[in-house]
Amino acid sequence: MLGVSLRQPPANPDAEQALLGALLTNNRAYDRVSDFLTGAHFASRVNGEIYDAIARRIENGQLADPVTLRATLEHSGLLDSVGGMAYLARLLTSMVGIINAGDYGRAIHDAWIRRQLIDIGEGIVNNAFGATEGLDGPDQIAAGEEQLFRLATDKGQDGGFTAFDRALTNAIQVAEKAFSNAGDVSGLTSGLRDFDKKTGGLHPSDLLILAGRPAMGKTALATKVAFSAARELLRRAQEQGDGVQPDGAVAIFSLEMSAEQLATRILSEQAEVSGERIRRGDIGQKEFDRFVRVSRELAQLPLMIDDTPAISLSAMRTRCRRLKRTKGLSLVVVDYLQLMRPAVGTKPESRVLEISMITQGLKAIAKELEVPVIALSQLSRQVESREDKRPMLSDLRESGSIEQDADAVMFVYRDEYYLQQREPKETAFDSADKYQAALDDWRRKMELVHNKAELILEKQRHGPTGVVHLYFEGEFTRFADLDTMHDDYPMH
Repeated sequence: MLGVSLRQPPANPDAEQALLGALLTNNRAYDRVSDFLTGAHFASRVNGEIYDAIARRIENGQLADPVTLRATLEHSGLLDSVGGMAYLARLLTSMVGIINAGDYGRAIHDAWIRRQLIDIGEGIVNNAFGATEGLDGPDQIAAGEEQLFRLATDKGQDGGFTAFDRALTNAIQVAEKAFSNAGDVSGLTSGLRDFDKKTGGLHPSDLLILAGRPAMGKTALATKVAFSAARELLRRAQEQGDGVQPDGAVAIFSLEMSAEQLATRILSEQAEVSGERIRRGDIGQKEFDRFVRVSRELAQLPLMIDDTPAISLSAMRTRCRRLKRTKGLSLVVVDYLQLMRPAVGTKPESRVLEISMITQGLKAIAKELEVPVIALSQLSRQVESREDKRPMLSDLRESGSIEQDADAVMFVYRDEYYLQQREPKETAFDSADKYQAALDDWRRKMELVHNKAELILEKQRHGPTGVVHLYFEGEFTRFADLDTMHDDYPMH
């Protein structure tokens, strides 16, 4: 253990000096390291500040050499501890060619990463010994994961410009995929033909917000989409031959319902046995047999459910990354975002700021893992006080940046739910005829909206807005296309 404590943190002083010598001799060497290296990455504070001074001059279009830097460095007293201006002369003798500058820059960056890992590791050990109060074991794991994630996504490891010809190639591939699918679906299917027609399916890197008041069917609709996407992934794998595994999974983070409740809901929908009767055990042998057969089919689906309550953004991100690495990841569904916690260690000043951090984090997960993320959201009660209860963007609860971060915002709305509550009461009328007339009028209206739902596409960055009319079967909490004659998406 003594040997461990005496070890020096990783550093590469020779690479630092050689790179600085190259920059002072030929400023063009800066182009090879500027997109990933900053002065903070140097182990030597002096070398780091010299690098930053060089970078400032070059980025201002000025020459950076020992002569032009002299005044700045002498005035700051930075070189006093390393022998003054003679140190710059020594750097010039250790220079490398411009071609090698990138390799030396990466060696410096790599040593910095390893120093950060040591710091994070020490922090994890100290917290485990109880250095930080109020952090229990799971929180410590999440905090460590969050620090590692920040390090992994630090500026300079990825990114940069994409040449336009490559961007064009990617765009053509997406268009070609939509063309060959004939159904105008370039992304993953939602299982709802009219929705896919308006959106082109579910696209990688998109954050979609599905909002609604309680009892509108948000979870049922999101489950339908997740199930349809998983079934499509399984179908593609089976088309390639026996034993081929789906190239991605669908992850559902169910913060409100348990995994068992969600599985029962999907079983109920597919086996056409009401969930209530399943829970009571009120099913006959024939229905039970169908139940078992359907469950065997569903067991093959690449559908993963995480029912951790109040999961943090950092824990969700880590689990998604792990799933992508092990099984592949094609879609993430979060039910619902107001039940999430922001990254461990962050303490937002207000609820609006907290929700804002969560939506930004979900958008970051969508972009980093290149998958669509569907996040469910509650709507504020102000909807109930209006005559027309169809939701609007302003109804998003703690809206902050929900609308801003989302690529699409959609609302699920069922007129039948509200109309049902307005059934005429006989006591409210002074004659039987007036009551009967009101009741008949109410029944006519109920007939018009029975088993119907609206998916209101209020915002879509890449396409049109509008209303998608859906079929809703309350007994099985099941959504489908309103026109059940669609060939490409049979109802069951």
